[in-house]
Amino acid sequence: MFRKITDSLYAAPQITVAEVAEAHALGVGLIVNNRPEGESADQTPGDEIAAAAAAHGIAYVAIPVTHAGFSIAQVEALEAALAGAGDAPVLAYCRSGTRSTLLWALTTAKAGGNPDEIAARASAAGYDVSPIRPQLDILSAQAG
Repeated sequence: MFRKITDSLYAAPQITVAEVAEAHALGVGLIVNNRPEGESADQTPGDEIAAAAAAHGIAYVAIPVTHAGFSIAQVEALEAALAGAGDAPVLAYCRSGTRSTLLWALTTAKAGGNPDEIAARASAAGYDVSPIRPQLDILSAQAG
């Protein structure tokens, strides 16, 4: 269920309270919720995930991403969350894991990551960054 993007980041479809224990077993130190509340009826509410995370000593942050797209504020929020996570792995989730992966990709490019390497890591985990590839190129170039 958790797809390894890098040694320090996993992406996943919607997680359940029970899966927070699995994240804890992997050493996850931060869970990032990229789903807006109430996006679908079968969604586990963020406050339930947050409470389960707290019970396992895992930090939790919500950075909702709607289907309208991404903003620099969301990129900067993930950047700050990742910086505060220390050495512990991070688990980011949304409905399918795609928005979480795309937000990671944008954040990594903004930090100067190579767009080809970003795309390869995402692809290896089953995610396609081609819809945002122009933005990755721009952010990476601006960082360099």
